[in-house]
Amino acid sequence: MWKEFKEFAMKGNVIDLAIGVVIGGAFGKIVTSLVNDFIMPLVSLVTGKVDFSNLFVALDGNTYQTLEEARVVGAATLNYGSFITAVVDFVIIAFALFIVVKQMNRLREIAAPAPVPGEPAPPTTKTDHAAP
Repeated sequence: MWKEFKEFAMKGNVIDLAIGVVIGGAFGKIVTSLVNDFIMPLVSLVTGKVDFSNLFVALDGNTYQTLEEARVVGAATLNYGSFITAVVDFVIIAFALFIVVKQMNRLREIAAPAPVPGEPAPPTTKTDHAAP
């Protein structure tokens, strides 16, 4: 059993996955910093110096100056400013991954061997289920 596990763990796919997870975690931190430290301050400047981290609605009906003040008294809050920041964070990560996948697919197409003229195309896994 140990030998099988060792063979599994040392396969390229598992190691590639582990490296991807570590790099992904580090990339997430970079994007979060980009959003929190650059993008949101610029958005705040354009929107009249709004501090997105303090955009919230207190559900107890009281008014609090800051989110921290509401948390100290234990008020339930809807933190829509934090949500907006998380959405911006997600969109940047999703777009970056889209670009990476798009470039990888382009490189695979370039690296794929060209079909030899006169030979039939290799079979595909897709089937046409349309009625004739």
